[in-house]
Amino acid sequence: MTVHVPVLNTLTTAERLNESCFCITSDSAQLRGEITAACNGGAAEGSGWPHLLSEVPVFVPKAAFAAMLQTVGAIEAAANLPAFRAEALRRAPAIAQADHGPVGALMGYDFHLDGEVPRLIEINTNAGGASINALLLAAQRACCSEVERQIETAAPDFDAAVAAMFLSEWRRQRGEGQPGRIAIVDDRPADQYLYPEFALFQRTLQTAGIETVIADAAELRFDGGRLTHDGKPIDLVYNRLVDFMLEDDAHAALRAAYEAGAAVVTPNPHVYAKLADKRNLVLLSDAQFLEAAGLGPDHRAALAAIPRTIAVTAGNADALWSGRAGWFFKPVSGHGGKAVYRGDKLTRSVWSRIVEGGYVAQTLAAPGRRMVRIDGVATERKTDIRLYTYGGKLLLAAARLYQGQTTNFRTPGGGFAPVYVV
Repeated sequence: MTVHVPVLNTLTTAERLNESCFCITSDSAQLRGEITAACNGGAAEGSGWPHLLSEVPVFVPKAAFAAMLQTVGAIEAAANLPAFRAEALRRAPAIAQADHGPVGALMGYDFHLDGEVPRLIEINTNAGGASINALLLAAQRACCSEVERQIETAAPDFDAAVAAMFLSEWRRQRGEGQPGRIAIVDDRPADQYLYPEFALFQRTLQTAGIETVIADAAELRFDGGRLTHDGKPIDLVYNRLVDFMLEDDAHAALRAAYEAGAAVVTPNPHVYAKLADKRNLVLLSDAQFLEAAGLGPDHRAALAAIPRTIAVTAGNADALWSGRAGWFFKPVSGHGGKAVYRGDKLTRSVWSRIVEGGYVAQTLAAPGRRMVRIDGVATERKTDIRLYTYGGKLLLAAARLYQGQTTNFRTPGGGFAPVYVV
């Protein structure tokens, strides 16, 4: 079920291609047509996402890409160690303690790649953009036949991999069979920036023979036995909420159904606590802890790709402030690049809020670079690489181009971009 990343056989380096190759671009008309068809018009036809999609790919060295995959495998191995799991769950709320079986649909591992050294900066349980990136990869076109021949293998089996993933999540909890109805759940999904991808997933799953609805979490109901939406039972929830522990009152029905095991929920609070809580980066970047926990030397070597991460406390606040230019500060429960700060951009007022608690400091890892053309002028953009995985196996790779401190989908020439391995 793995989606293979195309490999370009070329003598030039990835950095040179990222600086000067503009011969592969996306077929925007084809792409927007497919998204509009999946959404039945509506959200996809508006102007709310003009910078969602970049028109150029990002090139990654083969060795660096292999190192990213090794890092993902090492993280998944570490997270399954009893000592690691105990420490991760020790600080998690009660709802996260039970393991119902699912391992988390569409995990996202984000890397900065400066030169040929990948640095993992984030782990996400509700990583967005996969279905859009699969279409984007398929919509690539080249202006020269030599390159065109290299990109003909673009992601032919992504839809099959997605359907197999959700069936696997179902069977991990239920043992056999398949869900009768799946709900793709978020707060006010039609208003979400990535609503088009919900529609694309809905199309994929319905094509695979599984009835699928897109639902507002507040519209779910639980009667003690079954989770329902619009009076119809929901067997599996693809959870896109950023309320990772289902604490909001609007999510009470989903929370109750999850705790009762009445619906398969993926990703879920247990998976988030074990993998995506940013405090886990403290453990994953601590070689001594990992060795004591029983992680093998090869896996420990792979986790050197994670920048050193520490919790911000009153005890280390003065030292962190003095050396702030070398750190990036992230809220423990944050998402989507919200309330994150480069140390060299910090003000005293913001720092006082960080010191109050709930932040980690991560050694600054420089992003990669990609040149794009804006009105005919070559312009630099920052890049990061996201690996979408299931059970530690690659489903799809994509990049994000941006300007500023974090990815924001507001940058001319920026947005999601396909990845080609050199």
